[in-house]
Amino acid sequence: MRNIICQTVVLPASAETLFEMYLDPNVHQAITGAPVIIGDKRGAPFKAFNGSLTGTTLEVVKPTLIVQSWRSTEFKDTDPDSTLILSFTPKGNEGRIDLIHLDVPDQDYDGVNEGWEKYYWGPWRNYIEGKGE
Repeated sequence: MRNIICQTVVLPASAETLFEMYLDPNVHQAITGAPVIIGDKRGAPFKAFNGSLTGTTLEVVKPTLIVQSWRSTEFKDTDPDSTLILSFTPKGNEGRIDLIHLDVPDQDYDGVNEGWEKYYWGPWRNYIEGKGE
């Protein structure tokens, strides 16, 4: 059976702004507090949290969709990359992000599932509200 993480978050910025923030390495780093390599072109490498997360940008549909291959240092060498799908849509004056994260291995599932709020959603909200700078 495939592991699937599904999460939705609404943040106090437009969907287009959230999309651009995720793909901007300087803003992404400011949000997470760790250097990041990320690009908006197919094949661009992704590296975050000092190499704890790595992957590749598989597809970008501006300003609504980002698809990445993704793995953490908790993945075994025999584990295939997971697939991260981020969809950005307007929700009033705010932006909604729908996350689908496929094929996270059993041994990392809880950490990844909880990590989205701990390392992304919470810090991102704080950054936008001026608490994270």
